[in-house]
Amino acid sequence: MSGVAEVMVRDETMSGRELASWVLPDLPERITARELLRLRVRDEVARFNAVTTDVFRGLVRPAGARETPAGFVVRDGQRLDWEAQADVACAAFERNGFVMLVGDRQVDDLDQTIDLSRESAVSFIRLVPLVGG
Repeated sequence: MSGVAEVMVRDETMSGRELASWVLPDLPERITARELLRLRVRDEVARFNAVTTDVFRGLVRPAGARETPAGFVVRDGQRLDWEAQADVACAAFERNGFVMLVGDRQVDDLDQTIDLSRESAVSFIRLVPLVGG
């Protein structure tokens, strides 16, 4: 019988500085990277939709939002669709828009299975494209 796990999610800069962290509870012990990514996005969108702010501090930019140093500014009162955001996040992963590290190992494939009974932290590092590249 499979148990229940929780994972510490961290957003980090390329230099390793932590930007944000929170716990995702009640996860299956074995989960694909895609499922974990989608659950992470569902959680961050739910937290955004629950408060009255126009700054979304998520992994990927919502449609129509503009990026600022504080996060992505969305229209006043705009609620985000977690499934649309999760689809954007999966596509961004496939184009190397960010790196996912489970423990100290980089995830190369969203279909990779992660054993959360052995790993308790997942880091996401958003990559900044080089100018001209």
